[in-house]
Amino acid sequence: MSETLLSSRNLAFELYEVLDAEGLIQRERFAEHNRETFDAALGTARNIAEKYFAPHNRKGDEHEPRYEDGQAVLIPEVKPAVDAFLEAGFLNAARSFDAGGMQLPTLLSQACFAHFQAANAATTSYPFLTMGAANLIESFGTDEQKHRFLQPMIDGRFFGTMALTEPHAGSSLSDIRTRAEPAADGSYRLKGNKIFISGGDHPLSENIVHMVLAKLPDAPPGVKGISLFIVPKFLVNDDGSLGPRNDVLLAGLFHKMGWRGTTSTALNFGDNGNCVGYLVGKPHHGLSYMFQMMNEARIGVGMGAVMLGYAGYLYSLEYARERPQGRLPDSKDPTTAPVAIIQHADVRRMLLTQKAYVEGAFDLGLYAARLFDDTTTLASEAERQQAHELLDLLTPIVKSWPSEFCLKANELAIQILGGHGYTREYPVEQYYRDNRLNPIHEGTHGIQSLDLLGRKLAQNGGAGLKRLIRLIAETGERARAHASLDALRLPLEQLVTRLQSVTLGLLGDLASGKVTATLANSALYLKAFGHAVIGWRWLEQAIRAEEGLARGHAGDRDFYHGKLQAARYFLTWEVPGCQHELTLLEARDATCLEMQDAWF
Repeated sequence: MSETLLSSRNLAFELYEVLDAEGLIQRERFAEHNRETFDAALGTARNIAEKYFAPHNRKGDEHEPRYEDGQAVLIPEVKPAVDAFLEAGFLNAARSFDAGGMQLPTLLSQACFAHFQAANAATTSYPFLTMGAANLIESFGTDEQKHRFLQPMIDGRFFGTMALTEPHAGSSLSDIRTRAEPAADGSYRLKGNKIFISGGDHPLSENIVHMVLAKLPDAPPGVKGISLFIVPKFLVNDDGSLGPRNDVLLAGLFHKMGWRGTTSTALNFGDNGNCVGYLVGKPHHGLSYMFQMMNEARIGVGMGAVMLGYAGYLYSLEYARERPQGRLPDSKDPTTAPVAIIQHADVRRMLLTQKAYVEGAFDLGLYAARLFDDTTTLASEAERQQAHELLDLLTPIVKSWPSEFCLKANELAIQILGGHGYTREYPVEQYYRDNRLNPIHEGTHGIQSLDLLGRKLAQNGGAGLKRLIRLIAETGERARAHASLDALRLPLEQLVTRLQSVTLGLLGDLASGKVTATLANSALYLKAFGHAVIGWRWLEQAIRAEEGLARGHAGDRDFYHGKLQAARYFLTWEVPGCQHELTLLEARDATCLEMQDAWF
């Protein structure tokens, strides 16, 4: 049976040959686990994703949520899928045993979640948003807030959302207008409007807990005046039972080109003057708190983009193997049988490009998950801090690079199917539409590039960047043990060397106050930096593939040769192309910056 979600062999390669998942078992938090428990969790995730999530992916796309009598109505298949997810314990996969969780490493929980993201991105979004909101309350909420809201979320009774965007402000959170007035009982009364709130209304849980950004009456201007509030759909009584409906109204649903099964809502807070909210943490510190959920979501969006690209790749690969069409250029006899289109060189090019993009990004997403484990379970505070700095630096790449290049993989999947690729009878067009949302979800490419170049590189004296450069150099040194990898290693080393020089120059310009001009081409920098990171991850995979071939398992030879060929493609076809972006950055090219409104 062909695999439609992700390659189980590739997953095992990543977990056990590249990222050393079994090494995590040596840490106290994960000591009760072993490879058998890891594989059991992965098998359960695959089974539930295939049985409950994948079958209604198309139906959810064709039958969007409906707005009826002020409520969102979903197709009936969504709730059994979500319930199966909850019953299997995946909502709390990484949570500790004493809190009702599986206490899995984040690396393993992310690998489990990947199955659901590939099977049905829209349905998966409901529990994923809840996990992020629950983590936010756990980190910054009071004991009372944890008792009243967090525990029911852990139990799967309450779901959660993040409510940031407003109609006039978009990504400019400093300009939000939602207000919160203190009430006599210590709570607050909110008034405002939020849009594009995923999961903002649905019938899947008893209650919905909105994490809302708003401003207090004494708020200073800008992002330093934003506070965070818990605003439940239904108020919660002291005994945990549901009280009356809060003054949070579903104003309507947006109809997006993809993720159609996820409710995208417009919410009105306080139309009747009685929207009750509860302050989380300190006043005016809300955005710093919300960044925890936003960064989790950014990594989740990146992995979601990977898995949609992966699903399209696997489908187009199977199609190419089965679809006979045409003959090879050196076959002139029209009476010979047509060949499967995978025999055509250009089709193999498109498949190899997809493989390089999705498997490179898949590795990076899982590497980021393992880094998160390192931030909490490494032995010393210094080691944990190093991991945190590196993860912080890589987060814009984890989010944005897959959102751009795994979308390109979806384009190629459509192209391989030819005319069929554009029809709804085949899934690749939906994968493309679903994935097209991810370049905008949780911060556009432009926002991520500004974050990378304008903030993350120089953060903590450039500690994360220095750590990354050392790791890339160490991988290059290990690659020298394999002469066959020299042709792959050298383009990466050349890119990284020049990238360092360009980076120092740009950071110098920023330090001298040339902020607007320096950041004008930040998107070019994000691409070059991202290619260097993915190139590093492919070189790491290539080393492991060479080691696998040396072990001599005959059944794995094709797999390892495929890895080496994809690494060869990315490092010799894609990486050298970034020299063009670096040339423009070195020249401080001002073509786009100097373009005038009137000239359009």
